[in-house]
Order: sequence, then structure tokens, then C-alpha cells
Amino acid sequence: MAFYKDRIVPYLVHMAMRQETLAPYRNRVVSGAKGRVLEVGIGSGLNLSHYGESTYQVIGIDPSEKLLSMAAHAVRRPSLRVTFLKGSAETIPFEDASIDTVVTTWTLCTIPDVVAALSEMCRVLKPDGRLLFVEHGRSPDRSVRRWQDRLTPLWKCLGGGCHLNRAISQLIESAGFRIERMDTGYMKGPRPMTFMYEGSARCR
Repeated sequence: MAFYKDRIVPYLVHMAMRQETLAPYRNRVVSGAKGRVLEVGIGSGLNLSHYGESTYQVIGIDPSEKLLSMAAHAVRRPSLRVTFLKGSAETIPFEDASIDTVVTTWTLCTIPDVVAALSEMCRVLKPDGRLLFVEHGRSPDRSVRRWQDRLTPLWKCLGGGCHLNRAISQLIESAGFRIERMDTGYMKGPRPMTFMYEGSARCR
């Protein structure tokens, strides 16, 4: 199981996250980041090419050594300072109010204690800082939710802990954030896997 998790899952994640249908979401969310950015679940670094000139530093945290090694070779502009950190979002090793923007893209589905991780993100954000996110999660449609609940136990095993049925907006708000903008809807693909939450939030 450790071999699958450490050696196979990173490549599956990289291939799944390279889908062209995800690029518009990445561009909209990541291009809004400013200043010193913490990207939670940086994975193989697919967001790095989307950071604009308003971002001068990205600190990418991820529990997977393999994905971090892939991210080190990802495309980015030469002037962007990038640091990689192996670790968990449940214990972010930064001081309070030290980050301008936190970015999460298809990450909250896999974190074991997601409310603790979101609380940590709120803690490290500056008073005027923002959480920018795009995540898949719990559908508003009852029939789709039933399938999400049925599939999640198996999906977690195959997808590195990914939950299909997390209510993203509720989780963000329960961790001390106030959602200032959010768009939801289905992306192209199987409905249990493709209900998206995209937006921004500030700490209350």
C-alpha cells in the first residue's frame, strides 16, 4: 500500500490534474493571487505558470516528496521566487499573519483534518489577506449526493484520500472564513466527480 501511495498515486494525480478542462479554473483563481503566497497542496506545480506579476513569492506545501520533486521542474516565470516544503496543512510552519494569499486547487478533498487545515490557513493570513480556491465537492442534487456517498470509500483508496462528498463552502465557513465570492456548477465529466466550488474568502 505504501508503494502505491508513494510511487503510483503521485503520477495518477499529476495526469488527472493536467486535464485541459481544469486550465480555465486554474487561470481564474491563481492569477488573482498577490504578494507572498502559500499554495496548499502544490502537487506537481501545475499552477506555477498561472501566477501573475502581482505575486513575488510562492511557498508550496505538500505531503508528497515525489510531487514536490516534480513541481521543482514545473514551468514558471524566472522572476518568481518559489520554495517547496514537505508537510501537512494541518500544521503550517509559519507565523501568524505572515501570508498575503492562500491558494488551494483541488486540495481540500484529500486533507484528513480539513477544518484544522483551513483554520491554519486563516491563522497565517494577514488581516487583509484572502483564500482563493477551486475545489470539487458535495453536489446540491440528491441523486448525485447518493452516488458521491457510495463511491467515496473506494475513491479514497484509489485517489490518495480524495473525498467526493465534502461540502466545501460549509467547511470553509466553519474554519473562520467569510466567503466573499463563490461560483458553483458542474464541470464536464461524471457528475459525482465534477461539482465545482470556485471563489475567495477572508478571515472573519
